[in-house]
Amino acid sequence: MKKKLGGSASCGWWVYFTAAILIFAVPAGAWAGQKKKKPASSDNSGEAVPMPPVAPADEIDHDIGEMLGAFQVGDIEAMHKYYADNVTFVSSAYEPPLSGWQNYVAVYQRERAAFQGIQLIRRNTFIFPHGDVAWASYQWEFQSSLNGRPYMVRGQTTLVLTKVGNNWLIVHNHTSEICPTSSGAQQQPVVQGPPGTMPEPAPEAPRQ
Repeated sequence: MKKKLGGSASCGWWVYFTAAILIFAVPAGAWAGQKKKKPASSDNSGEAVPMPPVAPADEIDHDIGEMLGAFQVGDIEAMHKYYADNVTFVSSAYEPPLSGWQNYVAVYQRERAAFQGIQLIRRNTFIFPHGDVAWASYQWEFQSSLNGRPYMVRGQTTLVLTKVGNNWLIVHNHTSEICPTSSGAQQQPVVQGPPGTMPEPAPEAPRQ
């Protein structure tokens, strides 16, 4: 199955996704939609009958899809519904973790501004609930346009979640890009860094 998601872009650069990183076969529009509560059914007496509980793995899988849908369209508020304020992000870059939702937002918005149209495909998602803690792993493919040219990168993500009240929140996101191994791999463009620095690789895909 395939589902739309988010990804990163150049080897050695951070990739922050939420979900982590994640994988499925669901139309992009389905991911961007807000989570809706199903109305309770009623019996013959007209009284509401509670809906059966949703399995934790299914609930987490759904939340990851919603989060990645919001990631694709740049909806910060919708993304924040699935992340803890003290979340940490680890990437494939050799640098300390990024800590805190607000710090992540600043990086995400800066990186996303370089791309025109984002599409994320999530595959092979595995979710492991254990009481009020769960972890999920998946592969992803990031497709977009950078400087008017097609841009694609692949990677994988691991998420750690905790249950707060009735909601699962992502408290840790470890996303890594898979470096190309073939000689025909796409060469990433180069852009100038801040004044006084050496040129650096083009912006990576927005971090999940």
